Amino acid sequence: MPEPRVEVQSDAAALAAAVAGELLSRLADAQAAGHVPQIGLTGGTIAESVHREVARLSPGFEIDWSQVVVWWGDERFVARDSADRNARDARAAFLDAVGATQVYEMPATDDATDVDTAATAYSATMREHGAGEFEVLMLGVGPDGHIASLFPGHPALDIDAIALGITDSPKPPPERITLTLPCLNRSRSVWFLVSGEAKAPAVAAALAAAGDFHEIPARGVSGREETIWFLDHAAAAHL
Repeated sequence: MPEPRVEVQSDAAALAAAVAGELLSRLADAQAAGHVPQIGLTGGTIAESVHREVARLSPGFEIDWSQVVVWWGDERFVARDSADRNARDARAAFLDAVGATQVYEMPATDDATDVDTAATAYSATMREHGAGEFEVLMLGVGPDGHIASLFPGHPALDIDAIALGITDSPKPPPERITLTLPCLNRSRSVWFLVSGEAKAPAVAAALAAAGDFHEIPARGVSGREETIWFLDHAAAAHL
């Protein structure tokens, strides 16, 4: 795997604009080459800012959003109309505005009786509609180094599957659906989006020369062609 690249912006707003512009450029290039790009979205504050910037900047790019396939790295297993849903935020921020139609949300409590059934259903959907890899996978990183809903020391870090149900997330709500490390690693490009000084230690640990992904799960994912850490100055403070 190529070495990770680090790009540092002055603040969270500049970071969001840079990521949105790069994503739109990649999608336009992929479609110009005749591909139907598949992307993985994440949740969190910086992701929401990126999504709003995508909506703002999208008219400047030649992208057919009906030919972009959208997935999520993880989701809270709550009601479909819950404010906790990553998918609800993404739809409100940009997906509905740009006309994305191939959007595969992770199941909500409205759709499945339990979180394991929901994860099994999402795995089946990815087998049917997935391309076998993401063009771009975006991931947030928690202060503890977690990615998606894969937390330090959790048994899910060692499971080879597509999606899993999590019932004991240390962050509420406790029930979540997450893609696994093997699935997340099926990506041409992995982008970590990190903002804020509270996450600086985790960023430094993830990028250190040595370390264990069981302690810092962000160390366990990299792109086949590239891995980029998009940081603001605060998140890069310990590098």
